[in-house]
Amino acid sequence: MIVEPAARVEGHIGVPGDKSISHRAALIGALGDGSTRITRFGRSGDTESTLAAVRALGAAVEDEDVDTVTVHGAGLRGLRPAQVDCGNAGTLARLLTGMLAFQQGRFELAGDESLSRRPMTRVVEPLARMGAHLETSDGHLPLVVEGRELEAIEYELPVASAQVKSAVLLAGLGAHGTTTVVEPVPTRDHTELMLEAAGARVVRRPGSVSVEPAERLRLPDVVVPGDISSAAPFLVAAALLPGSTLTVHDVGLNPRRTGILDVLERMGARVGVLNKRRVAGELLGDVEVSAQPLVATRVEAPEVPRLVDELPLVALLGAFARGTTEVTGAEELRGKESDRIETVTDALRAIGVRISATADGFSVRGTPSRPRGGTILSAGDHRVAMLAAVAGLVSREGVRIEGAECASISFPGFYDLLDSVSHR
Repeated sequence: MIVEPAARVEGHIGVPGDKSISHRAALIGALGDGSTRITRFGRSGDTESTLAAVRALGAAVEDEDVDTVTVHGAGLRGLRPAQVDCGNAGTLARLLTGMLAFQQGRFELAGDESLSRRPMTRVVEPLARMGAHLETSDGHLPLVVEGRELEAIEYELPVASAQVKSAVLLAGLGAHGTTTVVEPVPTRDHTELMLEAAGARVVRRPGSVSVEPAERLRLPDVVVPGDISSAAPFLVAAALLPGSTLTVHDVGLNPRRTGILDVLERMGARVGVLNKRRVAGELLGDVEVSAQPLVATRVEAPEVPRLVDELPLVALLGAFARGTTEVTGAEELRGKESDRIETVTDALRAIGVRISATADGFSVRGTPSRPRGGTILSAGDHRVAMLAAVAGLVSREGVRIEGAECASISFPGFYDLLDSVSHR
């Protein structure tokens, strides 16, 4: 695909439902008694893998329309042994491992080539300490889980990770005693919010979260807010092209996910949040961004969990900012769908951006002119493909994206929506 340069982006749009919340709604709904109707379900390759997984495990799923599904729960300990294909969905693979650790029977999890390269050890280690029986392929998928009686633990995360935290908390639902996860810095808390909504006893303290064993769950109907990670490419495009003003409606504003808004604001973009409200425990509203001259910034480890998926876009912002933008403490990027530190560095360097990789991030020197453009390889990474599309809009000559189709993993229809707000 070739994305041509644009003069500005302008308009009002909505984005698909939050992928993180959609995954969790389907999974926790499958553990519940009764039915959970999920409205504005974030359809994507990854979340379709989650729906297929819960079906394979014995929870019925009803597709009402394109963005509404109903999950008929199998009960807290009612998932049936199965072989589960997780596709490309790392969230699914890691959370499901925790859920299955206390079920009865033998479960096999597999994934595509990309997911099979991603590490599972960080989940396996704490679950094994709880008594789970897990077999991996040298720390990767395929993975076998054989259900066991579990004992609660207090686990200190060596690296901030919402996926590992969620896996341990989900396993804690079926463990004897109080399971506690201690975080070095706060990570996204969608799992805790949804477990509370489903009736689990969750206690949150500064720096930790605990869950008590449950007898049953019942998740009420869920309305999923728009995914701020899906909104971010549009917001960044609006910040980069002079004369742009763009509003994304009904976006999730969970404070543990909105780091990109903070970065945009301190770099100088005009950011407004309108119509704030809370739905099913989650904050949402309308986000408006207008372009202004940008200045460089620094993103360090404590902030990384709040915008880890948006860090490739921060690199592009840095290319237009006065000064040098630096990201540190983001070694987790090396374990994503690609090694995102190297992939993003290669991608932006290929179109003329002055960027260099470091062990745990990157450094970008801003320039007063648009990057020239060229060809970017997505490496099968949906975040890199979407970065490349925004780079095409803000370049002088356009960008050819090799492997552009992988954007549908998280955002079907992304390119059409981006084109609809691009004025040339």
